[in-house]
Amino acid sequence: MMRWRQALSGAAVMVTAAALTGCALGPQMREQPVSYDLGPPRSHGQLNPGIPATLLVPEVSAPSWLDGQGIIYRLSYENAARPQAYAQSRWAAAPAALLTQRLRSRAAAAGGSGVVSGSDGARADYALRIELEDFSQSFHAPNASGVAVRARASLVNLADRTLLAQRVFTVERAAPTPDARGAVAALAAASDDMVERLLEWTGERLQAARSK
Repeated sequence: MMRWRQALSGAAVMVTAAALTGCALGPQMREQPVSYDLGPPRSHGQLNPGIPATLLVPEVSAPSWLDGQGIIYRLSYENAARPQAYAQSRWAAAPAALLTQRLRSRAAAAGGSGVVSGSDGARADYALRIELEDFSQSFHAPNASGVAVRARASLVNLADRTLLAQRVFTVERAAPTPDARGAVAALAAASDDMVERLLEWTGERLQAARSK
């Protein structure tokens, strides 16, 4: 009887020690969360025809499912209507905020009469309003995915509050790897392409308006 109690007591000590060891090692063994942005801006020459006016670029808007910092993906081969977010990977800011920063920076570097955000109270000639409609990764198969960046652009004449032009832009790219890192790389490249197309279109519309 005594030996049985000693054995039971020893087993309890071993279980307790194992549990404490597990608590100590557990957090160290878990994957750490990672945050991503769109990376450093690419080097570009000034746009031609450029932006021949002072341009107001408000914050890019986005639907509620894109309003957080999650990196969104869809398993299109199972249920394309179900957006999901990676558990351990996220954006450093919401996609709309990242795209706003990229667009303002590139527009300012493109030349013209300058870019204002609206918060500084400076006057502008036209407003370029962007509504983000998609910024996600889609898996067509477990090991094959691509990304899509889609946005609706509205160019507004601030002098008379009229809509000068409107267009939907879509950029799609294959993801280099079927994971969050691949999604980030592809979405960053697609975002840069989107910004270039937006500003080229804006410059063309403004040049056409001024030539009338």
